[in-house]
Amino acid sequence: MSLISSERKYHGRVISLDVDTVEFPDGSQGQLEMVRHPGASAIVPLLDPPDSADPRVLLLRQFRHAADGYVWEVPAGRLDPGESPEECAHRELKEETGMEAGRLRHLISIWTTPGFTDERIHLFVADGLIEGQHRREADEFMDVHPTRWSDVMTLISKGEINDGKTLAALLYLRCVTQVGRPGR
Repeated sequence: MSLISSERKYHGRVISLDVDTVEFPDGSQGQLEMVRHPGASAIVPLLDPPDSADPRVLLLRQFRHAADGYVWEVPAGRLDPGESPEECAHRELKEETGMEAGRLRHLISIWTTPGFTDERIHLFVADGLIEGQHRREADEFMDVHPTRWSDVMTLISKGEINDGKTLAALLYLRCVTQVGRPGR
């Protein structure tokens, strides 16, 4: 698929909307509405060493207008211009939880909804946390909840954690790095 032309229809603080004219793999052409987003970083903050049998995770219970209520999430936020995903992860962890990462490891980068947006979220895990003071933005309403890994898995199995980036990060940790699995 190749881009033929793009017309900006809207430019906002968080996203822009373009209508792209593209050539599809079969040679036909069409128009696609594309939400442009600078990308984001999300962090799973571990209060205990990752090899602990039941480490504690810092989860946020955050108000989200689009969800019409509160959502369980890991700390996350969009990249500032010129900012690397790692720099964003450190900044967002500090802003939302007050914690600084002693160690930050990249897990994977995911497309959020590639059918209509170019947004990618870079997922990280942080440990060796150093406590400090959060610096939340005026439109951020959240509480920080230290939660045992076993309780996180229960929240997932009950469908109480339903934020995509949070599920991807937590389940990646569980399946690939095996955090919280005794006898690994």
